[in-house]
Amino acid sequence: MSSSLKEKMLEVLTKSNLLTTEQLTEALAAQKKTGLRLSDVLTTLGYISKRDLMVVLSQSLSIPPINLEKTKINPEVIQVIPKAIAVKYQALPVSKIGAVLTVAMVDPLNILAIDELKALTNYQVKVAIADERELRAAIEKCYDPAASEQIRDIIDNVKDMQLEVLEAKDEADKKPENLKQILSSVEDAPVVKVTNMLLAEAIRNRTSDILIEPQEKALRVRFRVDGILKDAPSLPKSMQDAIVSRIKVMSTLNIAERRLPQDGRFKIKLADREIDFRVSTMPTSHGEKVALRVLDKVAVVLDLDKLGIEAEPLEKMKKLAMEPNGMILICGPTGHGKSTTLYSILKYVDDPEKNVVTAEDPVEYQLEGINQVNINTDVGLTFSGALRSFLRQDPDVIMVGEIRDLETLDIGIKAALTGHLVLSTLHATESAGAVTRMVNMGVEPFLITSSVLMVCAQRLIRKICQVCKDPHPIIPEVRAKFKIPDVYDTIYHSKGCDKCNMSGYRGRSGLCEVLAFTPEIRDLVMQKAHESLIKKKAREQGMSTMRENGVTKAVSGLTTLEEVTRLTVADDQ
Repeated sequence: MSSSLKEKMLEVLTKSNLLTTEQLTEALAAQKKTGLRLSDVLTTLGYISKRDLMVVLSQSLSIPPINLEKTKINPEVIQVIPKAIAVKYQALPVSKIGAVLTVAMVDPLNILAIDELKALTNYQVKVAIADERELRAAIEKCYDPAASEQIRDIIDNVKDMQLEVLEAKDEADKKPENLKQILSSVEDAPVVKVTNMLLAEAIRNRTSDILIEPQEKALRVRFRVDGILKDAPSLPKSMQDAIVSRIKVMSTLNIAERRLPQDGRFKIKLADREIDFRVSTMPTSHGEKVALRVLDKVAVVLDLDKLGIEAEPLEKMKKLAMEPNGMILICGPTGHGKSTTLYSILKYVDDPEKNVVTAEDPVEYQLEGINQVNINTDVGLTFSGALRSFLRQDPDVIMVGEIRDLETLDIGIKAALTGHLVLSTLHATESAGAVTRMVNMGVEPFLITSSVLMVCAQRLIRKICQVCKDPHPIIPEVRAKFKIPDVYDTIYHSKGCDKCNMSGYRGRSGLCEVLAFTPEIRDLVMQKAHESLIKKKAREQGMSTMRENGVTKAVSGLTTLEEVTRLTVADDQ
């Protein structure tokens, strides 16, 4: 809504005593916080009905109103104005009589738009004032009937779905009642139903991430299921801005800001399950891309014994986690369960006699009896700042969600050296590579050898569907390549069935290699030995690699060799 129309609306409403000074102040404050149109704020707060607002504006501006929901438009008239111009100016041609073209507009005071429509069409333009939601729906219906039909089909499929947007208590407390009312006032809007369908479908498919990606002519949607991205049904391009804005409103982000990335989160309740979503938006050449991380507490098991880790690395991990002080690092790519492993270790070592604190960005899962701090860089609360504060809180166990810089790593090492057990994640592909990473960050080798207890590198590998897996004998070339013992004579291939949505896989399990810092490993670190030498020495001392873990799972019928090859590298590389 342009500033001129907004100013005219306020002038009309105040002069006609339909809006008090207090109501005006409250409405403007709510509009600033939500980014919604002023007319929506006014009608939601109950200060004036939508139809009365249209009548008042119409009388004041001497411009007739139009109800687009009850107006039948000739398809030939629609062709007079291209869709791009109709969307740009929120203007829809509704009738043509002689040299006069009647156009429905949200902002009938936009003189520049009217002049351009005159120049483009060579008609005299007569303006009617229309409601913005009605006009958007009419543009969609008139210019793209197939997309409109697709939207109606989606709405029909989700009209009985019970999905509720929840708020974290601290966020809810910050919002005035009128703002909460505004954010929940449009639950019947088509875009809300389509967005709800998207979230519910993602949860039903056990999705870990949702990507909403604007393309030139469509809105691409992809779900990451068991670590693999899969296309979901695409949505009409015309719904792009509305869906992105809806997700921003749910996440309390600024819907007017489209030039900069934003991060937020929200929570929904679906069929008595509460699911958290972490939201990240990013501007692209075709519009804003949105990535949602799905945090389903029901689907996550925070138990070391149930992560699928093989017995040997699991026993080593448990033993070192019970040490009174030192540093334990978890490595691996994003989305491969590092945080889940950290939480599982925390639950394993947690004890009423211990003071356990965590610094996370953000807190993903609330753990009973553990003090969890949400990092907030906007107010200066960083990982390093939180760590300094922790050391004055007499902690026994400290978890840092991620080590991103030398300052955080340095404080973490010093905490480990002064009697604390420190757990964290570090970006490295292999356990031995974490040593090289820390040295490159600027940490002296003697500090690493004095503080680090172990480095665990991990991946999440897809489990083969137990319903449709297909056994095959192991041929000699495969046995030699993967060094499969002679006691095994069968491997399995994935086929695909209804149970696994024809993917051949269902669920994931952990691959893990645990590099314990023995005296021999510490000597190599002090010598700044290459990571290949560290890995070789660790294997001589009994460390099983991720590739070996994967082969063991493959010959046991839990996964496939193709999946092992996809996620791990050969140990001699």
